[in-house]
Amino acid sequence: MGSNANSKFLMIFLATAMLALSGCASMSSEECQLMDWSAIGYTDGSNGYTSDRFSQHSKACAKHGYAADFQAYQAGRDEGLVEFCQPSRGYNLGLNGRKYAGVCDAALEDDFLDAYRVGQQLYSLRANVNNANARIHAKERELERLNGDMRTNEALLISDETTTEDRVLLLAELKDMSERIGQLEVEIDVLISDRAHYEHELANYESTVAAYGF
Repeated sequence: MGSNANSKFLMIFLATAMLALSGCASMSSEECQLMDWSAIGYTDGSNGYTSDRFSQHSKACAKHGYAADFQAYQAGRDEGLVEFCQPSRGYNLGLNGRKYAGVCDAALEDDFLDAYRVGQQLYSLRANVNNANARIHAKERELERLNGDMRTNEALLISDETTTEDRVLLLAELKDMSERIGQLEVEIDVLISDRAHYEHELANYESTVAAYGF
């Protein structure tokens, strides 16, 4: 790698570090003075940001009296977008549930979107399994709590210290708890069946995705 390439890589690294540490809206005067707008554009492009991002940088530095260089920024962003608009990046974007902002050039977008939709579908199928698991666990916790309350109420029901009036109330509560427990058991069985279906869909799709080589 030549000295120019090393220098550009260093500037991109520094630009990324500065933005990560300070944030667009809080860049210092020194950071704005040293800013390489081409490197900032490249970083934003490689992360798939729209050109609206430039106005955020520009406003941050305008507060310190420094003007942003849009041409340098845009040239760098165009280079960064070439890196971003690759199928592997599209796949990872979809896989992580992130939105695509429509930034890719027409020449690259078709393949990018094909991969993005593959990742997006995989994300959705995994979310189905995870959501089913979360709902099952929530209902199992409620079921466990109700069973504990049932045991407590049953003990109170036969206690010598419990009045007749309290026994009537306890019996009503036990009836409601018993009905809810029955509902929960049915709901859990349905969710377990749904989860098995989602897991089957996921396994089949993962086998298909493996053929894409992502």
